[in-house]
Amino acid sequence: MILKVNPNRMELMKLKKRLTLARKGHKLLKDKQEQLIRSFFQIVKENRELRKNVENALIEAYQSFLVAKSFMGDQKVEEAILMPTVKIKIEYGKNQIMNLQVPTFKPVIEGEILSYSTIETSTYLDDSVIKFREVLEKMLILAEKEKAIIELANEIINTRRRVNALEYILIPNLIETIKYIKDKLNEMERSNIARLMKIKDMVMSD
Repeated sequence: MILKVNPNRMELMKLKKRLTLARKGHKLLKDKQEQLIRSFFQIVKENRELRKNVENALIEAYQSFLVAKSFMGDQKVEEAILMPTVKIKIEYGKNQIMNLQVPTFKPVIEGEILSYSTIETSTYLDDSVIKFREVLEKMLILAEKEKAIIELANEIINTRRRVNALEYILIPNLIETIKYIKDKLNEMERSNIARLMKIKDMVMSD
């Protein structure tokens, strides 16, 4: 599509500069898009492995908990864990992935993880509690990665739109408009030459 411009040399120079900038911007955005895609697939791979790790850790922790209940009975297990002595806070931070700010989560644990007397409880309960505590950190890391995946996916979509707008709309329009102005200027130049030749012939004939 030809842009609405006056077909003159000044406009031609402006459009050529715009075209140069648009091509540079297109290249930078294409490079950015490729880097984003590489980062995206790397985090997806890490996320997949971590999710599997978390699922296995949760299964192990729950299995230990069930064994503890079978040894101690439901009531004694409930009594042991009824009064927790641990406080957990989540500290929020930011991590930079290229030009993106993605959140980070860090657990701050205060107090003893084992809130009961270990003399009257099964070691399976201790094992279960410790494993649940360890898996908490892994789950927070998993949450970080899943949030990063969402942020990267959105940025890839936005970058692709900008790349496509430059590649399929702006740059072709600029090229077509530059060609249109050049053709117009050449046509005007030919008309001027023809007019001058005609004037010359008229003068010579006189």
